[in-house]
Amino acid sequence: MSWTPLGPPQPPGPPPMPVAFSGARRDFFHLVARGAGLELVTVGFYRFWLATDMRRHLWSNTHIDGDAAEYTGRGKELLIGFLIALAVLVPVYLGYFLVGLEAEHVRAFASIPLVAFFYLFGQFAIYRARRYRLTRTVWRGVRFWMSGSGWVYALQASLWGVLVGATLGLALPWREAALERYKMRHSYYGDLQGSFVGRGWDFFKRGWWLWLLTPLALYATIFLPFIYAAFKAIEWRWWLSGIRFGEVRLESTLRRSKLIGLYWKVIGWIALLGVAFAAYLALCVVLVTSMDATPVAVFFKTEAFARSIPLIVLAGIGYLAFALGLNVVIRVYLMRDLWVRVLSSTIVHDIQAAANVTARGELANALGEGFADGLDVAGF
Repeated sequence: MSWTPLGPPQPPGPPPMPVAFSGARRDFFHLVARGAGLELVTVGFYRFWLATDMRRHLWSNTHIDGDAAEYTGRGKELLIGFLIALAVLVPVYLGYFLVGLEAEHVRAFASIPLVAFFYLFGQFAIYRARRYRLTRTVWRGVRFWMSGSGWVYALQASLWGVLVGATLGLALPWREAALERYKMRHSYYGDLQGSFVGRGWDFFKRGWWLWLLTPLALYATIFLPFIYAAFKAIEWRWWLSGIRFGEVRLESTLRRSKLIGLYWKVIGWIALLGVAFAAYLALCVVLVTSMDATPVAVFFKTEAFARSIPLIVLAGIGYLAFALGLNVVIRVYLMRDLWVRVLSSTIVHDIQAAANVTARGELANALGEGFADGLDVAGF
């Protein structure tokens, strides 16, 4: 018998790598506050450049293994994509309007295929928008990219949507798993192909009790932020833990209660801004009636307020200020703060598997992002 001595013990693999975020909250607040003012001046068109600046801030301050990501998209691309999308969507809206003028009963019948068309088109836009954002994301000099068909994805999403509706939402976890498998199967980091290993059953096991509590939340809306925040936390943890790029895998430890505070802060700011807007309107009414020497009761009783140009102008300015303030709140809490909380719970395993990746893939145009913006289904 012979015995071969064992060699020196093999060194353990690299430890899991947490994802870090280095951006200051005040910098992001100043960015979105300035952007809100420019949106007001440009009648909303600055939002394409603002979205680009926000992504650059978030991407460039996200560090994995000491290296930050880079966002290379441009606001001009989003504007061009949006204008092209309008050239497609406006004729559809116009055709529906003309049908409505022709006959009310035909219009009611036409609303069914119209809703189906926009749902299908919206899913196509969501896929193409993700493809655009992925191809504008670079890490360590290598670009992410995406293949696949947006129409195939839209068809799958529509069929799954019918099943989710028929099962009163019970099929939602399996829908999310199937669609994410399609998206990740066609996602790449250089020549490293992505995949998704999350299962619908795992998602369902983590959140089945939320489905039972949903009727209670719809009856007593005070419970809705708790249930929705818990659902989003479960979804984020399940989704991140299922992502793979070759041997690289992600893991999330996000707790169910981690996001509740964010949603309640947003609700509090909405209430505060609403009170301020109501007080502003009351002040405008007092100002306008004092100029005309008309009692407030008479002003509303005769419906003179509906024909008062100064009041309409002042109310419009106040509404724009309210909407822009609300946008700042949502962007700070539900984009930046949500991004940071999710990242702080994320761990990357086997990052060394991405060390020798060959760059591949081509840039996608911003048409899908334009469609998503036009249909109000754009993600971030």
